[in-house]
Amino acid sequence: MTGLFETTCGDGTPAAAPASYARPALPALAVVRLRFTAEPQRPLQWPAHAGALLRSVFGAALRQGACSTGLPSCGECPLLRSCSYPAIFETPPRPTQFAQRFSQVPNPYVIEAPPELAGLQPGEPLVFHMVLMGTGSQQQLPLVVSAWQRALRAGLGQARVAVRLLSVEAIGAQGHPQPAFDLSTHRAVGALPVLDLGTLVKAVATDLRGVVLQLESPLRLQRASQPLLPQQLTPRAFISHLLRRTSLILDLHLGIQPAPYDAPALLALADQLTDDRSQLHWRDLHRYSARQGQQLPQGGVLGRWVWHGPVAPLLPWLLLGQWLHVGKAATAGLGGYSVRRLEAGDAA
Repeated sequence: MTGLFETTCGDGTPAAAPASYARPALPALAVVRLRFTAEPQRPLQWPAHAGALLRSVFGAALRQGACSTGLPSCGECPLLRSCSYPAIFETPPRPTQFAQRFSQVPNPYVIEAPPELAGLQPGEPLVFHMVLMGTGSQQQLPLVVSAWQRALRAGLGQARVAVRLLSVEAIGAQGHPQPAFDLSTHRAVGALPVLDLGTLVKAVATDLRGVVLQLESPLRLQRASQPLLPQQLTPRAFISHLLRRTSLILDLHLGIQPAPYDAPALLALADQLTDDRSQLHWRDLHRYSARQGQQLPQGGVLGRWVWHGPVAPLLPWLLLGQWLHVGKAATAGLGGYSVRRLEAGDAA
């Protein structure tokens, strides 16, 4: 049986890749995308990228619902390792399978803000998404939904416009929604769908000669604390950041050890790809940090990015990254993208 990393060409022959790629298939992953639909009670102005706003109000409401000590900092709390708030929103660093020690590690969620809106009127739907990773986070679904209800009721934006949550659905890997939570009984509805990467890979890998990445929210990759501009991006830089984030999430939140890939071999493969960056552009964004009392840059790269070459062994990680995002501020929805097979009609 062909494993997830033993991808084949369109004629069924093995794709060219080092033997180190032939690994057992990943199990179905406890990664789920939730769709929240709500409506404002008054006219609501929407910022250019609202991920930071949604993350801020969700975090405050989650802490209010979970914290039992009232201490000003989680780091001082004796319940740090057992409280739901840091487990979801501020994951404490701990040793991983890697030699490097991390002062910060990825949190098990991503908040995906809606596209830019001029604003919403009462009765118009506000739709946003949240990706939860790991069975622990998914078991906290009632707490997560309660936090969103509390945050939305308290109001969004400078005008603090109250918003009413209408529904919570789970979006499967194929994009089909199903009810996830009954707001009237405050109970989960059935089992949440898991992410079956194997099925996704098979749907894309046939006759694979390249991929098209559509960067849908600003991608901010940094080198020496400086963001990479469109013409500084390379497939290797993208894969390097993606593997680092994926590795830690698989380890910390999905219980998969060791990392199921050969990173040097995958990076060497990324070096063999050619890419077209002509349709990428920089988008400048800032967010206000109340903690630091200043505007912080959140700009990044948007647009269509075409990769040509032996991309098949990279495909599982590229597809998984559609849920996990990549780069700075991924939890607030930056670094979101979609990936599809390069078709004959696509421009070179």
